[in-house]
Parts: sequence; structure tokens; C-alpha cells
Amino acid sequence: MKKHAVWLCAGLLTLTACGKSDPGLNQTGPQPDLPDQRQTLLPPMKIATPVGWGSDKPTAPKGFTVTALATGLAIPRQTLVLPNGDILVAEGSGGGAPALRPKDVIATYIKAMGKSSVKGGNRITLLRDADNDGRAELRTSFITGLNAPYGLAYVDGQIYVAAQDALLRFPYREGMTRITSPGVEVLPLPSYINHHWTKSLTAGPDGSKLYVGIGSNSNVGERGMGIEQDRAVIWEIDRQSGMHRTYASGIRNPTALAIEPRSQRLWAVVNERDELGPQLVPDYLTGVRPGAFYGWPYSYWGQNVDPRVRPQKSDMVRKAIRPDYALGSHVAALGVSFTTDGGFGGGFSEGAFVGEHGSWNRQDLAGYKVVWVPFANGRPSGEPQDFLTGFIKGDHARGRPVGVTFDPVHKALIVADDVSNTVWRVAPDGR
Repeated sequence: MKKHAVWLCAGLLTLTACGKSDPGLNQTGPQPDLPDQRQTLLPPMKIATPVGWGSDKPTAPKGFTVTALATGLAIPRQTLVLPNGDILVAEGSGGGAPALRPKDVIATYIKAMGKSSVKGGNRITLLRDADNDGRAELRTSFITGLNAPYGLAYVDGQIYVAAQDALLRFPYREGMTRITSPGVEVLPLPSYINHHWTKSLTAGPDGSKLYVGIGSNSNVGERGMGIEQDRAVIWEIDRQSGMHRTYASGIRNPTALAIEPRSQRLWAVVNERDELGPQLVPDYLTGVRPGAFYGWPYSYWGQNVDPRVRPQKSDMVRKAIRPDYALGSHVAALGVSFTTDGGFGGGFSEGAFVGEHGSWNRQDLAGYKVVWVPFANGRPSGEPQDFLTGFIKGDHARGRPVGVTFDPVHKALIVADDVSNTVWRVAPDGR
């Protein structure tokens, strides 16, 4: 069976090898080029198979030093810097949606070729770098026994964890290295099928509200819209009562959330739909408007209709608003973090770092890096710039970035890499 699957996948990769991108298109910024739709029986696919870093490490701009804060983790996803500078790392892998079509089986098999063979840890690990040398001298299993943890937040002596099925709260005292008390469930999170299992999380500006991003249960509703109840949404949750409301909808897979410090607005990075071609649809970074509908599944990038959706709903298309800033098609943005207190200074003073996990359904590899999006007055103000690269070597992946967190305590950027199972630290030389 395994040999047959390998042969079948190899043949399909050959059949889809015509899925090249047009280098003349600019697919970043507020007005990305959107080519014609290119529906195919099978989407173009290419996987960068893991090879590891060996003695190498990612490449940062001149004036920055990259160190491995911790290695040998179990699928690190998102990170959180606590007030005392300790770093929490969510480790896990969820999902489990059944395949509906032969292409689902094929895609699952092919995507697995680009992942770590390590089993997800289903825990939160604490890292402490007390001497600030970029290498954690203390590492503990901070919270264990979780169900695919992903989003993390800290508010007023409480640590919040968004697992794939529930938002949990844990009491915390500064300096703690392990929590053994069971978490309190703030509220259950939609987990039926879990095609997109990650639940992103951030706290609002004053800490009274929490925001959870919940991805869709399908690519474009092919499983039926009945199972999309409370999916492709961002919830706003009252931290004290646990009551919630839908803050935004039609937002296919909001994989990371953050508050922009100047405007105090909620922003998200979002993974858009597949199988319309190698350059449709751009993943994006956007300020999230309360009550807004972002088009999924009926349209993309505003009111561009997706003809695959049945039934069509023109009234929903008319409601759809355009995101703020395109990141490129299929870059798979999974992390976002804004600088605070002047960031790194210079050209890295005000803006957002975005972790791009990398494509699988286009023949030219896209993403596989951390980019910097400059901001001015609380809005994007220029083209994205490569900040941390080197994850690709030939056709292989030495790593894949997920969560990114700006550390205001140590003036560093923390990057989770779920293929090499490393947490990287990037800081100005000499820090």
C-alpha cells in the first residue's frame, strides 16, 4: 500500500508540474495582482522535504545574531514572553479531519512528506535565558496533558491556552517553572472535524477581552456549510464571564492574532483558499474590523467570486470587504508579532514580523521565511522585507517558521521552527 501511494503521488506531482508562477506578478501589499483562476483536477504541488540544519542556522540581516534558544522540542508552534522574560512554547499537533475525496488522501500524504516525524508534545514548555546569551539554561515542562495547544496569552496573573477544543486558564506567579493544577475551562472551542485545528489567541489592549481565531472545516465549503457553524471566524471573549460573540466572519483561517500598539487594533494573518492556481489566493495580514465579513467561502480579496461554492450567494459577496495587505499566495503565514518600544530601532522600529511556514500547492516554493512589514501611524507602509531566511536548501527544508514573538524584555525576536523542532532567537549583535 505504501509503495502504491508513493508511486501515485510521484505521478501526480508530475501531472501538476505545469503549475508554475508568473514572476511578473506582484502579490504583496494593499493591491496585489490577481491572475485568472486556474482550476485543475489536481492542484500543483511541491514539498520541500526536511533535511535539518546540521551546523548551519538561519540568516538574519547584518547586525543581528541568530542562536538556537532550544532544540529537540516536540513540534513548537507559538510562543509567549512572560513579564519576567521567561518564554513559553506551545508544542502539539492536532486535526484529524476525515478525507472526502481521493485528492484529500493524496494531499495529506504529500504534505506529511514536509513535516517532522516527531510526535507533537501536547504541552507548554518554559525556557529561561537568565544570562541573555541566547541559549536557555533552564527548560521545564510547564503545563502537560493538553490537547494540541496553540494560542497563548498572559493577563493579570493568568495564563490562557487555546487548545484545539477549549480555551483554558491557569493561575501563574512570577518565576513559576511548572503548573500542576488543572486548567479551568473558560469555554469550549469548535472542534468538530477540525480540518483547520489551530486556535490562535491574543488578549485585547486592556485585558478584559480575549480573541480566538477559528479556521474553516474545509477549503471552500466542499464538506457542506452545516459543519462550518462557528468556523472561519474570530471570537471576542469576555475574560471574566466566558461569554463570547463573533467579532469577524468569513475569515478562512486566522492563524495568528496580535494587537497593533499604536492604534490598539486587532490584526490577524490569514491563510486563504487553495486549488485556484499557484498565485491564487494571496494569504494576508489585516486589521480586523468588528462585524466585518471577509468573503469566505463565496469570494476572495473582497468581491472576487469563487465559482466552486454551491450554492452561490451574491448577497454575501456584496458584503465582503478587502483585507489590508497581501503577503503572497500560499506562503502559509502562521505567526505575527508587532514591535513595541521602538523595536530594534532604525528600519525595524515600527511594524510586524510575520512567520511564513511555506507553500505546498505551487511548484516554486514560496514562504519558508520570516518577513518584516514596516508600519507608519498604525498602518502598513511599504513592501515586506526578508528578515530571517535560509530555511530552504535546494529543494529541501532545513526548517519551517511558525510563531514569531517580539521579546520587549531582551529586545529579541523569538521564532518557532516546527520542522527542526528548534526555537530560534534573533537579537542585535552584542545583546
